Amino acid sequence: MASTLAGRHSHRETIKKSVFLAHAGPASDVEAALAFIASHADPGATHNCWAYRIGAAYRFSDDGEPGGTAGRPILQAIEGQDCDRVAVVVTRWYGGINLGTGGLVRAYGGTAATCLRLAPKQAIIETVLATCACLYGELQHVKSHLAQAGATIMEEDFNAEGVVLTLAVPRQAAAQVDAWIVNLTRGRSRLRTG
Repeated sequence: MASTLAGRHSHRETIKKSVFLAHAGPASDVEAALAFIASHADPGATHNCWAYRIGAAYRFSDDGEPGGTAGRPILQAIEGQDCDRVAVVVTRWYGGINLGTGGLVRAYGGTAATCLRLAPKQAIIETVLATCACLYGELQHVKSHLAQAGATIMEEDFNAEGVVLTLAVPRQAAAQVDAWIVNLTRGRSRLRTG
């Protein structure tokens, strides 16, 4: 199961007098990833190489390093840690010793991988948008069960009969939640997705 980062994390390594500083953080969309990269790139550094993956969308940059020696290894580190919705920037301050292409791949990829490995992670739980209706007398019981199932109430719409809840329900729990609502309401309501 893919995971994202629970927060931002940094990791620093010195390799043959060059300093490599990796910053990794969660990114909900491409705009958030690019904003994270822009905010962590150091204009005074020799290179600010980066990569992000958000679902099927990904990009990377070698920022002047030889092609394929920085951005792609950072992306491979993200994929190797089974991360998604993540952006990583590895900043390098040149120390005067050339690392060669293999050394650059190991330095950028290794610094990014260590940063991601040490960062606190959280599982990405795919959700479905759904609605259900219940009577006022059932509301607290429904809310309690939804919380146990990991569902989030997005909106409550009160009417003369009761309340219609708009929910984000974990995809794997949707069938169970539906069966439970049908049982509780004696068939008056069910979970409607889509």
